[in-house]
Amino acid sequence: MATIDAANLGVPMAILAMAAATYLTRIAGFWLMAHVPVTARVRRMLEALPGSIVAATVLPFVLQSGASAVFAVSAAAGAMIVFRNDFAAVAAGMLVAVFARSFGF
Repeated sequence: MATIDAANLGVPMAILAMAAATYLTRIAGFWLMAHVPVTARVRRMLEALPGSIVAATVLPFVLQSGASAVFAVSAAAGAMIVFRNDFAAVAAGMLVAVFARSFGF
C-alpha cells in the first residue's frame, strides 16, 4: 500500500487552492453585482469591459514583439470596425501576423 507523503501533496494542494480562489472570486463578483443598480452608465461600462481587458492583455505583447504585432493588431482592429465580427477580427489579425513574420517583420 502506498503511503501519503506530505511533500507529494504540494502540487494537488496548490491546484485546489487556486480552484477555490477562482470559484470564490466568481461568486463574489456575482454577489457584488446583485447589489449594484444597473444604470445606463454601469451598462456602458460593462459593455466596454471585455475590450478593455483584451487591450490590457495584448498591449504589453505588442510593445515587446515589434512591427509584426503592430500590423496584426491594426488589422484585427480594422476588421472589427468594418465587419463587427470577433471571428473576422481574430482571423485578420492572425493572417497578418503570419505574413508579417514570414517576411521578417
